[in-house]
Amino acid sequence: MPKISVFLVLVFLVPFTASSQDKPSPAESASVVQATKLSESGHCSEALPVLKRWASHVTDRDLKRRAALGGVRCAMNLNQPAQAIEFLQWLGRDFPGDPEVLYVATHAYSDLSVRASQELMQRAPTSYQVHELNAESLEVQGKWEESAAEYRKILEQNPRLPGIHYRLGRVLLSAPPSDNMAEEAKKEFQQELAIDPKNAGAEYVLGELAREAQQWDDAIKHFSRATTLDRGFSDAFFGLGRSLISADRSAEAIAPLENFVKMQPQEPAGHFQLATAYNHAGRKADAEKEFALYRQTTSEARQTREELSKKLSGKTAPNN
Repeated sequence: MPKISVFLVLVFLVPFTASSQDKPSPAESASVVQATKLSESGHCSEALPVLKRWASHVTDRDLKRRAALGGVRCAMNLNQPAQAIEFLQWLGRDFPGDPEVLYVATHAYSDLSVRASQELMQRAPTSYQVHELNAESLEVQGKWEESAAEYRKILEQNPRLPGIHYRLGRVLLSAPPSDNMAEEAKKEFQQELAIDPKNAGAEYVLGELAREAQQWDDAIKHFSRATTLDRGFSDAFFGLGRSLISADRSAEAIAPLENFVKMQPQEPAGHFQLATAYNHAGRKADAEKEFALYRQTTSEARQTREELSKKLSGKTAPNN
């Protein structure tokens, strides 16, 4: 007759019906301790049911953290992605910035991504989503021509699919420069807007292309549309402000640049452009304040880069 472990007896004694308790009883806490140990030794099928039930209610923070980390690993091992995500969500809420939590989350989400992509290719190998996934992978690798070819295959099957002309245009701009590159990309972004007039990204890139060509009216038009479509698009506000200054419309540039510096207060370029707009508009005191912020944020950014460089080169002193 098989032996029944003390842990299993304890698990079945713990009530799994609805409970009004805010925290587990001593018996339930003991079961979490044992389940955590089991998860750390690879006994996931026994550990996971208890961790799912009680880990989030444990009051001891160290145990709660260990239990949840064990829950993530076990859920991934038992191919229960929804449960793994649930553990990761409350780990992120209760232990923000914890290096071990972030490390485990990085690997878990990466693994979930790989699993989902494998299932996609198995279940729908001829779908446009597979071509899109391939295109994105090739894009990350810098294989611009191959990536563009995948996006074009999608458009052959689905010529009015939102987002694809935009991504193709982005790939064309990322590739090594050619004589017609900017015009070809511009056509893709225009086609994207014909399909999806609310694509703020396409408007923004068209604004950048116009700004680089010193076509200030077109740049202002596209950046303005981008900011209207997406009020949180900080780069579009920055592009709009710069273009207005270049078009000798500095007074109009103040509002978008003020929006930008509110969203990106540590970005030196924003303070410099806003100071320039204030100066041209005759607001000398405001200009001086922004120039001072420009110098401050530039210094802070330089210091941050130097500290990062030292860390990467191993020149920082070891912690005692």
